[in-house]
Amino acid sequence: MAASDQWLDDEGVRAPRGSVHAWRIGTNQTLCGIPLRKAGLRRFPHVLWPDARWLADTTDERLALCHRCAAAAGEHRDRRPWTRRRPRP
Repeated sequence: MAASDQWLDDEGVRAPRGSVHAWRIGTNQTLCGIPLRKAGLRRFPHVLWPDARWLADTTDERLALCHRCAAAAGEHRDRRPWTRRRPRP
C-alpha cells in the first residue's frame, strides 16, 4: 500500500490517508504505474489492499482509493460477466 499522507490509529500504528494506491513490495511504482518517489507517496507494507478498502468504509479519515489500482488488483473479478438482457431482433 502507498498513500499521499498518513495518520496514527488508536494503537499508534501508521495508517494511510489521502490518495491510496496498491503497491507491490520490491517495486518502485504502484499497480497503476505511478512512481512512488516522484509522486511523493509513502509506503505502508503492513497494510493490504482489502484492509485499505475496509479502512475507507469504517474510519472517519479521508481515503481516496485509486480505481485503476483496484482494477489491477482484480477487485471486480468475482462479478458475473456482462450479458445482454433483451437482444435486438
